Amino acid sequence: MKLNLKDIQKYLFPIKRIFSKYRQIKSSEQVKNFIQEQSAQVSQMTLYGYLKTRMGAKHVLMFEDKDFLKSINIAKWQIYAASLIDCTFFCFSFLYKERNFKKTEDANKVFFEILNEEKANGMNTEAYENATIEFNTKYQQMNWANYCDVTPFDYSSKALYKWSPIADELKKLDKKIVLNSMLLKWNNVQIDFKRLTAKFNSN
Repeated sequence: MKLNLKDIQKYLFPIKRIFSKYRQIKSSEQVKNFIQEQSAQVSQMTLYGYLKTRMGAKHVLMFEDKDFLKSINIAKWQIYAASLIDCTFFCFSFLYKERNFKKTEDANKVFFEILNEEKANGMNTEAYENATIEFNTKYQQMNWANYCDVTPFDYSSKALYKWSPIADELKKLDKKIVLNSMLLKWNNVQIDFKRLTAKFNSN
């Protein structure tokens, strides 16, 4: 069966759009929706963009290869899980510092609600367990007052580089470009979050 662009994008991330309904973020539930959607979007756009750029016109044909699809499935969940970690900590660190929201336990609640939803949605066990360990480790060491200002998206950017199913000898040539491509997307997310939380309810 031939795949088109929409099929590929749906395969990469079968996650429904949620956030577009909101003009402002005023609650932890809306923060959750933002984290879930933005992490999915950034993961999808950067992974697919890198594969398309590196493979050229033949990238569509590669999605018909079973071994390649298996590698993509592993990569998409690992990168997405790393994105959830970074985005969760950025959002709640920013709220702590700039919006006087001190309920840092909400970060833990929101993250594992999303992670468990995605496990039911097909996230593989390895990605789930890796994310759990990484999140718990960072949560115990978190400096909420400054995390949002100190390379908050470093982990997910490195995950994109690590897990993208491209030959290592080629990835070495692309490292700076790959990392910057994701950091640029995250920069836009940060700008949006800061703007949309102007009226956040910190009580």
